[in-house]
Amino acid sequence: MTGLQAGLKNRHLSMIAIGGVIGAGLFVGSSSGIATAGPGILLSYALVGTLVVLVMRMLGEMSAANPTSGSFSAHADRALGRWAGFSIGWLYWFFWVVVLAVEATAGAKILEGWIPAVPQWGWALIVMVVLTATNLVSVGSYGEFEFWFAGIKVVAIGAFIVVGALAVAGVLPGVDSDKAGLGNLTEHGGFLPHGPGAILTGVLLVVFSFMGSEIATLAAGESEDPQRAVTKSTNSIIWRIAVFYLGSILVVVSLLPWNDPSIKEKGSYVAALDSLGIAHAGQIMNVIVLTSVLSCLNSGLYTASRMAFSLGERGDAPKAFARTTSRGVPLAAIVASVVFGFVAVFFNYRFPDSVFLFLVNSSGAVALFVWLVICFSQLRMRRIIQAEAPEKLVVRMWLYPYLTWATAALIVFVLGYMLTDTEHDGRETVLLSLLVAAVVLVVALVREKVRGGRTAAGAASVEARDEVRAG
Repeated sequence: MTGLQAGLKNRHLSMIAIGGVIGAGLFVGSSSGIATAGPGILLSYALVGTLVVLVMRMLGEMSAANPTSGSFSAHADRALGRWAGFSIGWLYWFFWVVVLAVEATAGAKILEGWIPAVPQWGWALIVMVVLTATNLVSVGSYGEFEFWFAGIKVVAIGAFIVVGALAVAGVLPGVDSDKAGLGNLTEHGGFLPHGPGAILTGVLLVVFSFMGSEIATLAAGESEDPQRAVTKSTNSIIWRIAVFYLGSILVVVSLLPWNDPSIKEKGSYVAALDSLGIAHAGQIMNVIVLTSVLSCLNSGLYTASRMAFSLGERGDAPKAFARTTSRGVPLAAIVASVVFGFVAVFFNYRFPDSVFLFLVNSSGAVALFVWLVICFSQLRMRRIIQAEAPEKLVVRMWLYPYLTWATAALIVFVLGYMLTDTEHDGRETVLLSLLVAAVVLVVALVREKVRGGRTAAGAASVEARDEVRAG
């Protein structure tokens, strides 16, 4: 057993950090958010973006002081107790294996459209097998794939923002952009056509497209300079969210009126490109969405396997999960994650409206649970680091502890607001996620009690043996 190896180069980690915040959800899910909140969806993205920046700052503080493949699960284990690390680790693993199925299906749909001879389930299988092989070779091959996947996403969104901004300014040559202009932000029923309440509904629709920001802190444990990598990715998240999310969505709602039917029919980015008369806009976007899907699959498999590895190391998962090959790859952890991913893909094709819908909804609020646990872990961990090794506090949470408490309160408020949302399945998502979280938590507490009982019994038998010897 060789343990994980530092196979990720700094350029890999930089691109993983940038690409981590650009999920396929940004391209696919933004149209429903725009339809719900109008141009005010920008405020929804800004609100969730601020939340992510604050949570990542807390996670950065803990991970720079102690880089580990278990990231927030390992921090929660130390700061809050074994039950917390166990629960949040397994919930996060569950979230990503369900994401594997969602993304594999999304990618298969695009590929089937190009080559119909291969059925959709066949494409899902091919995509999963190829990326599993990539992850099994070495962490370096995962990093290399992710470097190029993320690079394509970054270049594509950058180009989209530049072209769109030129069209909005009316200086893009040879393009008919008669609908474009900043007037679209206020002219069609106002900036908030459905009222201020729509901002919060928009939050519920966009919050899940931000999941993945934390991947860089998990990957840091396998990088050349973990502390530097975490510090860099934490410090750069503000501009990443501002440019890729707020910048690109601002371009979309400026190029087209928010209520243009094409946004819902084609998707927001395709509709925006089509409005400029750019040839083959739909296919160009499909290539970019497919790249995002493959990137998300690649990272999802990596993330799930490293969380399983960390749980195995801490005795919260089968010991086999913590064993690595000579190349530093946790083979059993990867295979177990892929198997559950395949099972979820099967459910998607066999029981899409029952079992698979339950899986998706019951993992839906896990992002918010993870962020909440990060808040409470950081409150405790700051005191531990200050007492033991204050020189390791190279990244510090702003206005500690007030901003940490305010962030936790905002997350609880969003969860509470979701319970009132029956139109977009918000209530069902929270209740099912809470049900799964409660089951995992009960397992964690029972394990702790059993383990505590065994420890006490072991100590008693040693004491009795010593007494007999002494007697």
